[in-house]
Amino acid sequence: MELLAYPFFRNALLGVVLISVASALIGTYIVTRRMVFISGGLTHACFGGLGLGYFMGWPPMATAAVFAVGSALGVEWLSRRRVREDSAIAVVWALGMALGILFVFMSSGYVPELNAFLFGNVLTITSADLWLFASFTGLLALFYICFYRVVVSVSFDENFARVLRLPVRTVNIIMTVFVAVAIVLTIRMIGIMLLMSLLSLPQMTAETFTRRYMPMLMWSAVISLTGGVTGLVVSYYISVPASAAVVLVLVAIYGIGLIVARCLRLRHRSVVRRLQE
Repeated sequence: MELLAYPFFRNALLGVVLISVASALIGTYIVTRRMVFISGGLTHACFGGLGLGYFMGWPPMATAAVFAVGSALGVEWLSRRRVREDSAIAVVWALGMALGILFVFMSSGYVPELNAFLFGNVLTITSADLWLFASFTGLLALFYICFYRVVVSVSFDENFARVLRLPVRTVNIIMTVFVAVAIVLTIRMIGIMLLMSLLSLPQMTAETFTRRYMPMLMWSAVISLTGGVTGLVVSYYISVPASAAVVLVLVAIYGIGLIVARCLRLRHRSVVRRLQE
């Protein structure tokens, strides 16, 4: 409880709660669609926007947002032209990094925010960040409430959703844009490393126990929140970067989940074998 006396820790804790909810909503979608690397592709595409912003003297986060949304729409456009989604993501990833390196090299002076972009610091979350991300999370949750069945159908079987005449293309575009905006809003707060972990590890852990969308989503939020809070506390007491601590805790939870799931499967097989005998 003594940690709650510090305003920066309270902001970090509230930020972890909001990010856990948003990452569960977005991460479950991209994991079920086997598009985990889209988070990496869009974060590296943002690098091109940041470099352009510093080179031109424009607000870096605004240009990063434009690059992220444009890259997300580019991935969707390429995938509709018989280009595999992983190949489209690779193109966006490489182009964004190349442009970012080029613009940063041509910029005058040192660019100090690049380290924050790569690694982030959850302890630097401000009240303005919380209000902005809370608004985004509320909008994302509202979209899920209105189009939950369509999102689930598109996530598990896109072709079957088209047969049912569901708005597959519209949902794909909107969800991809949500992914891009979430990346831009969180990249400075938690960095690329932690963001990619929150969009994949909790969902992969939940997937070892359930294949249903809603339970996977709920468990992802719980695991993200548990890993985030535990990582914050651990980083405070042993004086290590909070983002790294959170990632290590999430990896540990994933490893424990694999072991538990393996034990449950062996026990189930043993029970079935006994009943057959």
